[in-house]
Amino acid sequence: MGYAFGRVWGGAVDGALAVREVARAAYGAVGVAGAGDAADGPADGSPDPDEIEALGDRIATLAAHIHAAEGEMLPLIARYERLGGWERAGHRSCAHWLSFRTGYRLGAARERVRVARALEELPLTAATMARGELSFSQVRALTRVARPETEADLLELAAGCTTAQLEIMVRAWRKHSRLEEAELERERYLSRRFAVFPDDEGGMYLSKGRFVALQGATLQRGVEWASDILYHEERAAGLPEEEDTEAAAARRRADALCWLVERAMAAGPYEADEAAGTDEGSGTAGRGAVRDPIAERYQVMLHVDPVTLARDSTELGRAELEDGTRVSAETCRRIACDAGIVRVEHDETGAVLNVGRRSRSTTTAIRRALDVRDRGCRFPGCGLRFTQPHHVEHWTDGGETSLRNTVLLCRYHHRLVHEGGWDLQWWPHGRVAFTDPRGTIHVGGEKPRPPRLPKRPAEALVRRNRLNGVDPDAYTASARWKRERDIPDAVLFRATEAGLA
Repeated sequence: MGYAFGRVWGGAVDGALAVREVARAAYGAVGVAGAGDAADGPADGSPDPDEIEALGDRIATLAAHIHAAEGEMLPLIARYERLGGWERAGHRSCAHWLSFRTGYRLGAARERVRVARALEELPLTAATMARGELSFSQVRALTRVARPETEADLLELAAGCTTAQLEIMVRAWRKHSRLEEAELERERYLSRRFAVFPDDEGGMYLSKGRFVALQGATLQRGVEWASDILYHEERAAGLPEEEDTEAAAARRRADALCWLVERAMAAGPYEADEAAGTDEGSGTAGRGAVRDPIAERYQVMLHVDPVTLARDSTELGRAELEDGTRVSAETCRRIACDAGIVRVEHDETGAVLNVGRRSRSTTTAIRRALDVRDRGCRFPGCGLRFTQPHHVEHWTDGGETSLRNTVLLCRYHHRLVHEGGWDLQWWPHGRVAFTDPRGTIHVGGEKPRPPRLPKRPAEALVRRNRLNGVDPDAYTASARWKRERDIPDAVLFRATEAGLA
């Protein structure tokens, strides 16, 4: 007997020396204490200009110290990624690990990993940031266009203009740069995104997307088509006509997009049969004429012997695709966690004696319950919503297909548990414990303990920077040119030439 599995897969600032020394003296007098520690000001209750000036200097100086600290952190991130520490911890990427351990949003973590990697080839930019002279935002923009032979000219511009100015110029340079069109298209393709999420106030959902040209045009025309249908249906039904405004059109587009999704979900994964049931007058297909479900036509069939699925078996039983390609036993066990199963009986010669009905290893009811309970992948720090059920004790080892014996894992972590040699167990209070091949335990539902910081971490940061020879003042990271026309022509021309190189 064997099994067949079906699986569908920025104030100009003069910076005079006297002003800098006054600012440094003010900073030394007030340290880095909070605003509440400052003097209360004149007796008449009006703000004290000196206090306000000192407060601003304190903020700017501490910001420069933070820039310097981040400049020290980025090379560590690059080294951690290169050594594969994130992979040993079971995360999809260094950005996922960084988001989990530091509290950055995933997008911000990805940018830090990218910048950290880029700075390995830009030593002047890295050293400037380590002195507190550039913020992460400025460095992030620079790394998009800088190369080792051009970074000096770009740094001269970045150190004097605002971040907003720098980002605008970088975008223009990238647009008109001489990069190959194919590479630009690849970057656009990799940047495609779409997300729908609840807003902060509740009661509404927001969507955000970025599409390649053809995708965007298709979506735009599809929404226009659906909007026209809804408009004419409302007129035919005698509903009161909304005022012809952009707001009304925007509301109708929202309705149209949801209508399109509802229609697609109601139709299911079918294609209209063009050979039958087609209304040639209207150009629409008859509703009763459909071909086979796409899931059935494109499913992957995997033929496996029972001995292959046994955990402790040493026999290499049958485990192959329809074209004879061998599939590892552990991969078969992973696929069997959530697949359509057909029992096939053979005789001694291999002839088929009986083919049973197709069944699911995880029923629809259990899957719905898992979605409600787990709400995404249970691996610590993951939470991805596109998941697969995993049997804690595999059903081929006697484990039952029940809510208490199954857990949701994303495709990456499901493979990690099977082919990656990780183990998974239930712990008390509904926690899931993952054990990596080295024996380290990672417990779901528990966030890493935050690092112990000094009682006054800002003061400790300043002391540490000074010990490292980094001692910025209130003007270290300040912009010198408020408007683009204030930038000296020589500086702007050199930077533009470097950015377009």
